Amino acid sequence: MTRIATAAAVLALAASGALAQGYPERQITLIVPFAAGGPTDTVGRLVAERMSADLGQQIIVENVGGAGGTVGAARVAGADADGYTMLLYHIGMATSETLYRNLPYETLEAFEYVGLVTEVPMTIVARKDFEPTDMAGLIEYVKANADTLTLANAGIGAASQLCGMLFMQALEVPLVTVPYQGTGPAMTDLVGGQVDLMCDQSTNTTSQIQGGTIKAYAVTSPARLDLFPDLPTVAEAGLPTLEVGIWHGLYTPKGTPAEINARLSQSLQVALADPDVAAQMAALGTAPSPAADATPEALKAKLEAEIARWAPVIEAAGVYAD
Repeated sequence: MTRIATAAAVLALAASGALAQGYPERQITLIVPFAAGGPTDTVGRLVAERMSADLGQQIIVENVGGAGGTVGAARVAGADADGYTMLLYHIGMATSETLYRNLPYETLEAFEYVGLVTEVPMTIVARKDFEPTDMAGLIEYVKANADTLTLANAGIGAASQLCGMLFMQALEVPLVTVPYQGTGPAMTDLVGGQVDLMCDQSTNTTSQIQGGTIKAYAVTSPARLDLFPDLPTVAEAGLPTLEVGIWHGLYTPKGTPAEINARLSQSLQVALADPDVAAQMAALGTAPSPAADATPEALKAKLEAEIARWAPVIEAAGVYAD
């Protein structure tokens, strides 16, 4: 390395360190790539509020929906790498790598990692007057009536679409899928009885299950949920391949200084350790990620593993978003 190059590197490191030392000096924007009021938005606003208090600057949540979350992700990928733009994206960060064959960014190259936030279980739910009374009956009924049933989802790339895909593969039956422009409209039609079934995050279904406006059959987590101890796991129902959690990760644009990412990761850990945050997540049927997972290293490893897991599933289904 030449003296000029060495000097430039030293100056760059010094500038990065100075930037991190005074960070943050103004409000931060958290891009949630889905509609307001949805499950990812709920998680984002909960964490943003507590991180704002820790960082001493407000984190503003901006909803940038479209194309299964990839529009919002692309916005962050192209943002300044100064720590003032973050992205909260769920499992779609991994599945979009295969679902979208013309992504406007390279998933593993366009972002820095802050940490895992939470892993939300899914619930198998139906309209409240659906005939089966338990999961065993549901499986039998779906197999016998596959041609007449409808399976709702929030659009290609949404958590509900991915879970629905696994549901059909586990039962080895195709169903008529009904995609919506978001989780809200899909749930509205399920409650209204316009569609029969849906597989969606507990953060979106808990209040409806508790209110009796939909019927629940199983959870996709390894263990039963404290909120619904009578709901069996999919493994207990004989469908272990349907076990899936919708994990959420926090990202920044590629090139964001490591010191800033470390500060954000530290703040994320503070937020997730807050008893109020844990209580609010518990009310939604989920829990904060432990401190060991709320790190750049853990999120990077999770994303890489999940891309490898989902690519063959999506390719086997032959369902693409473009």
